[in-house]
Amino acid sequence: MTLQTSQAARGWQHSHVFDEGNPLAERATLWAAGLTALMMVLEIAGGWIFNSMALLADGWHMSSHTVALGLSVAAYAAARRFAADRRFSFGTWKIEILGGYTSAILLALVAASMLWQSVERLLAPAAIRYDQAIAIAVLGLLVNLLCAWLLRGGHHGHHHHAQGPHDHDHGHHGHAGHDDLNLRSAYMHVVADAATSVLAILALFGGKLWGASWLDPMMGIVGAALVATWAWGLMRESGRVLLDAEMNAPVVAEIREVIEASPVPATLCDLHVWRVGKGKYACIVSLATDSDVGPDYFKQQLRIHEELVHISVEVNHLAAAPGLRPAAAP
Repeated sequence: MTLQTSQAARGWQHSHVFDEGNPLAERATLWAAGLTALMMVLEIAGGWIFNSMALLADGWHMSSHTVALGLSVAAYAAARRFAADRRFSFGTWKIEILGGYTSAILLALVAASMLWQSVERLLAPAAIRYDQAIAIAVLGLLVNLLCAWLLRGGHHGHHHHAQGPHDHDHGHHGHAGHDDLNLRSAYMHVVADAATSVLAILALFGGKLWGASWLDPMMGIVGAALVATWAWGLMRESGRVLLDAEMNAPVVAEIREVIEASPVPATLCDLHVWRVGKGKYACIVSLATDSDVGPDYFKQQLRIHEELVHISVEVNHLAAAPGLRPAAAP
């Protein structure tokens, strides 16, 4: 049995750029962090001046979102700063994912804090100065909506660029991972703030008009459940990327299809696929074939999938050892 590897597998150049960064998202997140910090100060000051525990609690709750947004900005800055650092074999994109994961943890802590404070308020009601609290809550909602508008690009698809002579459109825009998870985490924080603001406004109006003071803590419990759900979803998605647990991604099935449909019969012996950027993947493919074609042939076949930006192909030529037949990859 003879073994050949493609030129890219033997000597990958670190200068290959897997992710061009997201300067627009970084700037938008910076603006959102500044606005959220300003609103945090206003709510804490308003709660202190108007003796409103509801506003004071919401202000401190918003402080955690300010920290999370600042963390997202720091992740962008770090990814940009170390972009040329040769220690990062596949670029610095996962710094942003790490920021998103950490932000998801903070979001879960926010949910726990909201639940604790709401139950505490339900058991020990406190007087609320409704007019002032409603005014500041409405202002907070407007700020949150503005921040959400700034960060709305977190759910836009990522555009691909063909990596070789095959320039095809295979509808990969629906693949998981085209979102900027760091930006999405920032977006989730401001949406969580907006949702809690809406619930707070409804509860405050209910208390003011009908004397239903219990609505405030009950809405807080509902808001905590929503925030916890968003935090879990974001934590699960970013965690899969950090752990390279994405062998169920659509691109994996597409790689198998290319090998199975190849004019040159080949057996897939081993396959590893992981994400190295927004909608960009690297793969290591090990094949066995009776033909004398080299790895570059199969690499060209795989290049029709433009989200594959780094392809390593290993070819085992069975003609040199006809009695050896490898088992197919699972």
